[in-house]
Amino acid sequence: MYTNDFYSPEVQGPYEKIGIGRLELENGGVIENCELAVATRGTLNKKKDNAVLLPTWFTGTHKTWIEHYIGSGHTLDPEKYFIVIVNQIGNGLSTSPHNTGDPSITGPKFPFVSTGDDVTAQERLLREHFGITELFAIVGIAMGGLQGYEWAVRYPQRVHRLASIAAGPHNTPHDHLFTEVLIEQITSDPGFSGGEYASHEDVAEGLKRHAHIWAVLGLSTEWWRWEDWRDLGVNSREEAVTEFLEPAFTALDPNSVVTMARKWQLSDVTRHTGGDLAAALGGITARVFVLPINFDMFVTPMDCAEETKLIPRGQLHVIRDEAGHFALYNISRTYMEQIDRNLRELFASR
Repeated sequence: MYTNDFYSPEVQGPYEKIGIGRLELENGGVIENCELAVATRGTLNKKKDNAVLLPTWFTGTHKTWIEHYIGSGHTLDPEKYFIVIVNQIGNGLSTSPHNTGDPSITGPKFPFVSTGDDVTAQERLLREHFGITELFAIVGIAMGGLQGYEWAVRYPQRVHRLASIAAGPHNTPHDHLFTEVLIEQITSDPGFSGGEYASHEDVAEGLKRHAHIWAVLGLSTEWWRWEDWRDLGVNSREEAVTEFLEPAFTALDPNSVVTMARKWQLSDVTRHTGGDLAAALGGITARVFVLPINFDMFVTPMDCAEETKLIPRGQLHVIRDEAGHFALYNISRTYMEQIDRNLRELFASR
């Protein structure tokens, strides 16, 4: 256990750690005292039917949601909705390898946590802490979208709307390999030392290499070709890497990154239906907006289009943004307007 200031409220903004008790994990193992880092906006109404759940994505926290997606003028308006942002287990804020007080699961001893475990924890949190049993909507981005699909498959009568942005219901073979490469950049650094490092700074080179992989696939070839990195306020593509991407990843706890990557790598709602994707998605009763980004290099509109056909009330709406997957950080001028417009239409539907 060590202190990493990146995960402090001073950096991430205020959040509350809420204990949900003993969490038995679906693939074995247990977190005896699981704590979820939660940030809320808005007020839960008397009927408790205005709750919107926002799970976090790979390496993401509540900070990006609050700074870019929520507020007056956005569809995610706290004047209308009670917005609950739950940081996923292992992301460095909720119970994670570097911050747990349980020595049996600290560091590399942290157990495998699945997307299903996150949803089990979120459901318990919402029901026991807030008294919420139905969700007006879930808005999930990337790994948050995987969690949204997990919710919609497992609790079809309790999720009324789902927006899945840059996400599918399971990890593809390509993305399984991609995730393995991301993990290898960290674990192959001698400073990683099997996960027994003293500080994330010991693994700086591995985290930098991890960032460089994201430079290749997180941002599209068009984004680089058209020099859209200028919108970041940098002067060259090299600075886009050293001033934008590397700082975003070298601050992270390496074991937390590996924990989330393994979770992402093995996420798959078809485990509930014996590997049958049509059966899993066919049982969803929520209205679902599937929102891939047209230049995304690994969550492709083609894959999403095929999956949408299997969702009874699913609609495909392609977000047009040359940034690709990293458009989710709102680094382009037209991204957020498209997100707000689609969410507004989804929220107005029945």
